[in-house]
Amino acid sequence: MRLPCMIAVLGVGLAMLVPSLHAQELATTCHASSSYDVTLRPDSLLFDRPSPAPFHVELQQGALRTDGASMPLNAEDQDRLVLFERELRALAPRVRAVAQNGVDMAVHAVHAETAGLGLNADTRSEFNRRLDAHASELKQRIAASQSTHDWQGDAANQVMNQMAADLVPLLAADLGQQAINAALNGDLQTAADLRDRAATLATDLQPRLQQRLQAALRPQIEALCPSIQRLAELQQGIRGSNGRLLNLLQIDQ
Repeated sequence: MRLPCMIAVLGVGLAMLVPSLHAQELATTCHASSSYDVTLRPDSLLFDRPSPAPFHVELQQGALRTDGASMPLNAEDQDRLVLFERELRALAPRVRAVAQNGVDMAVHAVHAETAGLGLNADTRSEFNRRLDAHASELKQRIAASQSTHDWQGDAANQVMNQMAADLVPLLAADLGQQAINAALNGDLQTAADLRDRAATLATDLQPRLQQRLQAALRPQIEALCPSIQRLAELQQGIRGSNGRLLNLLQIDQ
């Protein structure tokens, strides 16, 4: 499921170590879901999905087009679509703010989780430098994003994989060197423990970081729920092609 107004960026956080708080997390919190992606254009909103029809829904100052065809609307429905577009656009910066807060929280969580790894000073300095650089880049991407397509499927996975490839080996290499040093000092048990820790580093960190981030962000996500509920109410009863209800956003009771 995808959610309007770039809600998919919620919880991307530091994606190299934390699985994204995908639409399921928001569905659990706000009971909201959608089958559409959405793109905020300068003069309109575009909702699109691979199936079923309508595949494309465009809202523009009270006008409605579905799959390229203009839909006749009464004055009340036009007014509600104007409000829907206005309030969705107003929600976008709030969503971005939560996502960027998630990045900051994830950075703090990563620091807390890695504090006990016994990293040497050079490794810790380089790790912090890379971590801050990735966080800054991710926050810039969130700020510039105008579409949920930016965070779907391969696009999100590519971000996660690039960050993981840069950061995790740095930690694993330091732990590996600690294991070598322990073995040279005759402490074979510590050496074995460190090697195991290095091998499972990313797997072990992910659930703990995800739990930290979800708990920290939940109140901020909950604060978005009334606005999402309002959007669902505004689009109720409006029909597009073939008389079908738009259902751009669903709220599960």
